[in-house]
Amino acid sequence: MKITKLETFLVKPRWLFLKMYTDEGLVGLGEPILEGRALTCAQAVAELEPYLIGQDPTRVVHHWQAMYKHAFYRGGPILTSALSGVEHALWDLTGKALGVPVYKLLGGPLRERIKVYGRCGGKTPEEAEQSAREAAAKGFIALKTGISGERPARIVETPGFIERAAERFAAMRQGAGKEVDIAVDFHGAVSPQTAMLLIKALEPYQPLFIEEPVQCQNVDVLADIAHKTHLPIATGERIFTKWGFREVLEKRAASILQPDVAHCGGIFEGRIIAGMAEAYYAAIAPHCPLGPIALAACLQLDAAIPNFLAQEHVTLGEGYLKEPFRMENGYVALPDKPGLGIELDEEALADKIGHDWRNPMPFHPDDGTAIDW
Repeated sequence: MKITKLETFLVKPRWLFLKMYTDEGLVGLGEPILEGRALTCAQAVAELEPYLIGQDPTRVVHHWQAMYKHAFYRGGPILTSALSGVEHALWDLTGKALGVPVYKLLGGPLRERIKVYGRCGGKTPEEAEQSAREAAAKGFIALKTGISGERPARIVETPGFIERAAERFAAMRQGAGKEVDIAVDFHGAVSPQTAMLLIKALEPYQPLFIEEPVQCQNVDVLADIAHKTHLPIATGERIFTKWGFREVLEKRAASILQPDVAHCGGIFEGRIIAGMAEAYYAAIAPHCPLGPIALAACLQLDAAIPNFLAQEHVTLGEGYLKEPFRMENGYVALPDKPGLGIELDEEALADKIGHDWRNPMPFHPDDGTAIDW
């Protein structure tokens, strides 16, 4: 089997899908996207195509090493995201050619179903409580929310802001109950000066984890925070390859890693990161605010690692896949079809082709300063 062509196409709301064609008629799927940089990623994939044409797609790791090393400039969000999506398609083709799911090529499944978490939120405690209650009623046993003090956080925050954020989370805990996990995502948008104040205020309600309490590049401060609280610290959505995660583990800056298989290097790189994390007794909760192909790739990884915690998602594939994933009692059944186990619904996709989505560009209401989102 030889690769004959690569095709990328924009898919609403903000995704980029990849089809990898072969001379045997099999087509591999991937999602080589970086949020807000879809066209850049598409061009990066196009620049990988000359190497891939004529190659045997089942030499997945060999091709990964070649594309990674021959770029000379290694890592980074664009090149690694493009490489990740290509790697998804290579694994999809390999699994389809052999008639097995990708997780069986990674040592076989360690679990029969995959825990997924939903989202909850609300501007007021009342809205937050209702949102969490409704999510739990849908069957979710794990949720995630953000930080809200009714405005963006300042470098040094007031007691009022901290109290409002804690009250809102307390309301979610009330709505969901004590048996539902609720994680909190600071999104790297909170300063180190304020992060610990918020964490201390949230501790009585026992969040599942605190995600990106500060920017992930600030590993020493992340480690300092992790060592000061009993709450698990999570990070990883903006960290690339095994080399990027090494420092986080060595400095014990997080006990929950969140590699994104559409950014970190792909499925096998995610498996390596999970193995590194296992040696440090750290868990894996893959990041995935993307499309159904990226989710399908995540589920293959989730099935094959011992230290899996929970899977993020924003779609189960309705309107995109011929057979969308189904959530029941907080879990998605283990995919059992070859490769990534999915097939695009071309008819349903017809009105979703093309987008011009851009990242949010927030400015602080106090003085107009550009801030993180």
